[in-house]
Amino acid sequence: MINALRDIHTVLWADLRVLRRHWLRTIATSLINPILYLLAFGYGLGRGITFWGYSYLDFVVPGIIALTTMTGSFNGAGSKLHVDRLFYKCFDEILMAPVSIFSIVMGKALAGVIRGIIGATALLLAGLMISPKIAASPMFLLFLLVLIISCFVFAFLGVLIAFIAKSHQDMNTFSNLILLPMTFLSGTFFALEGLPEILRIALHLLPLTHSSLCLRAAALNQPFPWYSLIALIGFGVAFFLGCILILKKTSV
Repeated sequence: MINALRDIHTVLWADLRVLRRHWLRTIATSLINPILYLLAFGYGLGRGITFWGYSYLDFVVPGIIALTTMTGSFNGAGSKLHVDRLFYKCFDEILMAPVSIFSIVMGKALAGVIRGIIGATALLLAGLMISPKIAASPMFLLFLLVLIISCFVFAFLGVLIAFIAKSHQDMNTFSNLILLPMTFLSGTFFALEGLPEILRIALHLLPLTHSSLCLRAAALNQPFPWYSLIALIGFGVAFFLGCILILKKTSV
């Protein structure tokens, strides 16, 4: 166990050095899109709209936090790994080191988790000034737990796609075809109840949908969708196993 933790820290160390050097830039870049969404949808289009007796701002803040965990964790884990693997070719050095595949995957994913938590925490602090109901919720600790789980899920997804991508264009293609639709269709900005049943079922196949549902329920003290938490954990396990299998083939 101690050896595994030491190996994970070894893999994570280089990413932490980069993050420590550019931490202010990391926070700034991770907050630009969420704040724009908050201003455009919360203060612009959503003025006067209510959901379940809550203002639209109260409703949309947890969804935007879920979106921030997705983009921050995915890009934090996947982008640098992708560049290191295909451009600098320095990831090959890690493969040749006496480090387990488990430690490599966890170390690279933790880089994304930390970036996702930093961005989500900064947005959460801003959100608490707009919607203090989040901190007052009896399920606030559950909210934080879901936030951390979401960061792991999307960090594992970032690592998986970075392993699969064969060119820089592949990363952009995945972002445009998968992440961008998830951004707007996963219940981040609207309630899924008003959608046709077939579309609602299809959207439950996206991890961001379950992250948004869990964070919103915990923030607004609504009945918690435990099935969504189980599904979210299932996505994380699937992405992690995918990373392990692909890295094993790469190592061979």
